Amino acid sequence: MTIPVDRGLTSTLVTHFVNNVATCRTLPGDAISGEVTSVTRMCLEICAGLLDGRDEEAKLHRLAVAASGWAREGVPIDTILHALHEGFRIGFDAACAGMSLPDEFRRLIAISDVLCTTVTRAYIREHREIAGEHHTAVHTLTSALLAGQPTITMARECGISVAESYAVLALSIGEHPDEHDARLNSSVVARRKLRRVQAALAHRCGEQALSLLSVDGGTLLIPADLLADDQLDGLVEALSRAARVDVTAALVTSPAAEIPDAAQRAHELLDMVERLDCEPGLYRFGDLALEYQLTRPGPGRARLGELLAPLDKHPELYETLRVHIANNMNRQRTARLLHIHTNTVDYRLRRVAQLTGLDPAQASGLWQLRSAMIARSFHTGPRVAAEQVASTGLGGPVGTSGPRRARADVEVCPAPGLGGVRSA
Repeated sequence: MTIPVDRGLTSTLVTHFVNNVATCRTLPGDAISGEVTSVTRMCLEICAGLLDGRDEEAKLHRLAVAASGWAREGVPIDTILHALHEGFRIGFDAACAGMSLPDEFRRLIAISDVLCTTVTRAYIREHREIAGEHHTAVHTLTSALLAGQPTITMARECGISVAESYAVLALSIGEHPDEHDARLNSSVVARRKLRRVQAALAHRCGEQALSLLSVDGGTLLIPADLLADDQLDGLVEALSRAARVDVTAALVTSPAAEIPDAAQRAHELLDMVERLDCEPGLYRFGDLALEYQLTRPGPGRARLGELLAPLDKHPELYETLRVHIANNMNRQRTARLLHIHTNTVDYRLRRVAQLTGLDPAQASGLWQLRSAMIARSFHTGPRVAAEQVASTGLGGPVGTSGPRRARADVEVCPAPGLGGVRSA
């Protein structure tokens, strides 16, 4: 018996999966032409090779990797098994075309499908219930730690010891592009993204890492002795790769008894990082201590924000100043990003100086203007009108659209202290 591994049979199988397997119907076109077609052809090659007596260990390993990915994506196991058996049936019919075979062979394939699917589905369901009970206990323990409640009994029940101190991470997970694809269910895409993050966290930290996460982010509690400080940067990068989106985090280290205050401080720092359009990655309190202090409520912050009030009616001047600061005062790069001449950059900066009384070409003026931008990122009063900014074709000023806005070409994110500014 020979299975014809060709484009025709592969195309027939893929078309069948798309028309009959619900999960495949939710996939974008590039996924169908890519992974689904690739895995289908690989399965045909495995069957053909095994029938011919060849060692297909390498291809079987690739199939196992693909199956692991389906599990992370939340594809139901019975859907996968049905697809495999349907593929086997169609391949069997193609291989036996023109041959006189009893119907019992086809019935055996159907029976195998029913038995395998029934047993596997029941096994997975029970496994999930057991895992769910453990997850609920861990969730309760994490909530108790974040609320500052006694945790000894809960820790014993879920088999996790409470560490003396933790790295408390406030986490922001960006939106995946597929969440805006009208052909897909955005909630399903977001949940799959979250499952990938949780799987990556478990792979890196095992069961000792505690988390309360949603599709947008949340809080991680990592025992201080589990990962070295520099390994936390790698953890955030790994979570970003798993999510396939930008992940930004803020870190505060704390004794277990002080976790509630540490979590509050970490989320305040994360909020500031997002308002300042900082690049994705891990930020520590020491990195942005000065900026954090400038954004604390009080008359000083309000007064700093008012320094830029004269620019409210001139969004192009505000944007030019923002981009110029983000580029460490590089006229050529500022002009290139704004699609204007360098002379126009100079003119606009002179106008900023005239309107505000602060010259960005002078160290003292630049310091006050930068500080004002940081303070204004937390300003809740009137701002440059959105329609004014839109009419210029430029991005909005820092902080005008909340912590979930898309990143611009440059980010006004002052580095530690008075020094440079991060740029894209």
